[in-house]
Amino acid sequence: MKNGVRVFLAVFIALGLSWCGFVLAPARQLGGAKQTMILNSSDVYPVGRPGDANQGLQIYRANGCAACHTEQVRQTGVDCDVVLTDIGKKPKAVSIRMAQMKLNGLSREAAGAVVDQITGAGGNAEIHIVATGPDIERGWGKRQSVAEDFLYDYPVQPGSLRAGPDLSNLGVSKPDLNWQLVHLYAPSSEVKDSTMPPFRYLFEVRKINGSPSPDALVFPKGFEPSAGYEIMPTPAAKELAAYLLSLRANMPLYDAPFTP
Repeated sequence: MKNGVRVFLAVFIALGLSWCGFVLAPARQLGGAKQTMILNSSDVYPVGRPGDANQGLQIYRANGCAACHTEQVRQTGVDCDVVLTDIGKKPKAVSIRMAQMKLNGLSREAAGAVVDQITGAGGNAEIHIVATGPDIERGWGKRQSVAEDFLYDYPVQPGSLRAGPDLSNLGVSKPDLNWQLVHLYAPSSEVKDSTMPPFRYLFEVRKINGSPSPDALVFPKGFEPSAGYEIMPTPAAKELAAYLLSLRANMPLYDAPFTP
């Protein structure tokens, strides 16, 4: 009994500290998050998703897409590239100077020194910020994901398993609506050896009466439906595709900069 009170207090304190660390601190840090300014612009980020994309987020959630895909690009560092903007009145001198120097993958200090040398030779140059990391090299994004990217999403589904690629910038890399719908219906028709399950219950196989519908899917050669039939997306399929197309976390921000 003497140790019972101590054990209770120890458990209570441990749970209280855990709650503060995992609930209270993030809520205080991010609970009041607002739109932020895009770097070197007067525009704000993010803007709310349109209604059909918001509905698509719920379909994305209901179908468990976050179990196989992430929406969080990871970044390991930042490099600087020096880009020539004006060769000046002594192009030969500038060209010789640039040929002697490394221009890509520099630190901020080294890039500044290179710009000074180019300027001294009569040219002009600027420094471009480049985010680095395996996710960025794969083409999944231009920068790391930050809290602002999820400001208008409920629920937030950054995911944790990558059975498929990250989708943070899918609307940028695959902006075609037909591609998105065909990929949902028959993933291997667009991505060879895809392990993604087909979502054919979101579509309707319909016999063509007269002329084909303008909303019917257009498949790559070899994947067309049977003669006389067409594949029509249901409203749910269109909403899910609209959500996927709205995934565009590609704006440079103050806490996640890069040079477009």
